[in-house]
Amino acid sequence: MKEFLKRKDIVFSFKRYFIDALGAMAQGLFCTLLIGTILSTLGQQFNIGFLNSVIFTLGKGDGAVPYTIGGCASLMVGPAMAVAIGSALGAPAMVLFSLVPVGFATNIMGGAGGPLAVLVTAIVAAEFGKLVSKETKIDILVTPIVTILAGISLALLVAAPIGKAASWVGSLIMWATLQQPFIMGILVSVIVGVALTLPISSAAICAALSLTGLAGGAAVAGCCAQMVGFAVMSFKENGWGGIVSQGLGTSMLQMGNIVRNPKIWIAPILTSAITGPVATCLFKLEMNGAAVNSGMGTCGMCGPIGVWTGWVSPSEAAIANGAVQIMPTAMNWIGLALISIVLPAVICLVLGTVSRKIGWIKEGDLKLDL
Repeated sequence: MKEFLKRKDIVFSFKRYFIDALGAMAQGLFCTLLIGTILSTLGQQFNIGFLNSVIFTLGKGDGAVPYTIGGCASLMVGPAMAVAIGSALGAPAMVLFSLVPVGFATNIMGGAGGPLAVLVTAIVAAEFGKLVSKETKIDILVTPIVTILAGISLALLVAAPIGKAASWVGSLIMWATLQQPFIMGILVSVIVGVALTLPISSAAICAALSLTGLAGGAAVAGCCAQMVGFAVMSFKENGWGGIVSQGLGTSMLQMGNIVRNPKIWIAPILTSAITGPVATCLFKLEMNGAAVNSGMGTCGMCGPIGVWTGWVSPSEAAIANGAVQIMPTAMNWIGLALISIVLPAVICLVLGTVSRKIGWIKEGDLKLDL
């Protein structure tokens, strides 16, 4: 059995299922839901004709739903996540293609917890598909049938419960943040920020919990604190290349250095503990765009873009939680700039300098191989 599983590249491990698969799922989210939301918002706010044009309609009569380019991209989030997960698990082509209907069906059935449900069903479907792939002379029939039936059968059992559970947890976090904005501002900011730098996907976690509103704002603060903080703090070692790769890419690049010297993480974590409650208590920053933005930070500026999107066109999840469209004021823009870039840069630079002076950070500790 061990030899068979090895030959099929089936490895039961935390890394493969909760790091590799989760990270890939976030990429699927990014390329569909997030990009679709951005395109739709750009079309609406800047009156870009081709982005606002209906390219097709699903349904008939009063139930017809029109889709723009952005809407089409967002509609494909389930299939994209499932295929991305299958790719991370090393699934062969026939299995990957068969994951398309699995992801689509699961995401629809999972509701607010669709991404988390897709993670579960896509993993199971992909592994079942890999088990039978190329084992029969009628592989072209067997592999897709097994993959699709395994995935959708599981989705029928677990997608709705997972969706309800994820929605409940996300709602609890958002409720708690409203009740205790200072304490929860610290907790959410620090936890999501740490998740961003760890080799897991903070974006996928926020999407799975449908994290929006004030809690989403705290999450944005924590992620920006890690990315901008590490970028500025390590400028001495990494220069402008480090600013771009960490500030607009990911602070995960510092993970190897963190393992070698965990003390380099203290300044960014303390920074997120400061900017989180500033976001929730002082500026009352809410992230009401697509929930995936809450865990993106300044990666491609998706966190701030998500906040802006939430102002002008709140997501369905945010609207369900009471969000409404607003006209941003000067204070909104100032708060967003301070939380996303200015405060993380200044605070983490100061804390990083102190850390260097007391010997927590030594020469070369923050150096990246760029």
